[in-house]
Amino acid sequence: MNESYAECLVRRRVPFYSNIINIVMGVITAVCVLLAFTANVFGVILMVVSGFCSYLLYRNSRVEFEYLYVEKILSIDKILGKSKRKKAWEGKMDDIQVIAPSESSALNDYGASNARMLDFSSRLPGAKTYTAIVRSGSENVKILFEPDEKMLQCFRQTAPRKVLQ
Repeated sequence: MNESYAECLVRRRVPFYSNIINIVMGVITAVCVLLAFTANVFGVILMVVSGFCSYLLYRNSRVEFEYLYVEKILSIDKILGKSKRKKAWEGKMDDIQVIAPSESSALNDYGASNARMLDFSSRLPGAKTYTAIVRSGSENVKILFEPDEKMLQCFRQTAPRKVLQ
């Protein structure tokens, strides 16, 4: 039985401005807590709203992507703040036209220039990213991701002509 299974977890880099916004929201929440002790119901409402906004901003700035490849199906999940998981994209290997390194010139042959782009990479400088061109109906979708060597090997096992070096 020839089963292909690989998974990979990639953490997206937190932008600098996001850390500053989180600190500012933390200070605003602390001020609202002090205001809630001295003020009336309005201070409590401000405290709850600012605390909730701080939580959402913090959670949404910490993003991870989990790539899962099982039996010719590539699934990419988005994990927010290590607590909430959402399915970001899923596709079959039959729909994928090519998987190649992002800087490869072979991607130009598949209409990658006018394709819609989905970025599931870490955005770290120097990261080895790959691009998958997927035919979705009448349009092409360009998926940017960072598979590890085991996942690339599974791609090569199931569809060797679609994986370029």
